[in-house]
Amino acid sequence: MLIRIDRSTLLMVDLQERLQPAIHEAERVLEASLWLTRLAQRLGVPVICTEQYPKGLGPTLPVLRRLLPDACVVEKLHFSAVPEGGLWNRCGGDRAQFVVIGTEAHVCVQQTVLDLLAAGRRVFVVEEAVGSRRSADKELALARMRSHGADIVSREMVAFEWLRQAGTDVFREISREFIR
Repeated sequence: MLIRIDRSTLLMVDLQERLQPAIHEAERVLEASLWLTRLAQRLGVPVICTEQYPKGLGPTLPVLRRLLPDACVVEKLHFSAVPEGGLWNRCGGDRAQFVVIGTEAHVCVQQTVLDLLAAGRRVFVVEEAVGSRRSADKELALARMRSHGADIVSREMVAFEWLRQAGTDVFREISREFIR
């Protein structure tokens, strides 16, 4: 039930240049996504990034994209990241747990989450790191994903579950840099 460093992957869904300005509370979503991406990388958790039709929606936001190796970026046309198959053979795609962030919560995030659940993966959706153009769509998507078995979590829940315990050098470093 806990999110584990050695079993999880951070999946960043479609945080793209042309879509982001339309997202409700876009700055909150971006800040939480950047925080989680940096934390995952610091702890050695793989990060996969998807881009929905980048010719139309643009690339991943530069502040996020520059953190990621090319091999971890999956271009897609389906709304879900699962059907085209590129997700499974990327860095961490074979792991049992997916921590999901991104946009839009009621379209690409939701369809990806439902497909991940159908494929037998455990899914954790970070509430403050997902967004939609309309807040009502985000709330409906979170409720639907929860009803189908996804856990809706906060970024600090993810951080503390990845860390597992206090009193270690890693905990002290992460606490100083990310928690306070």
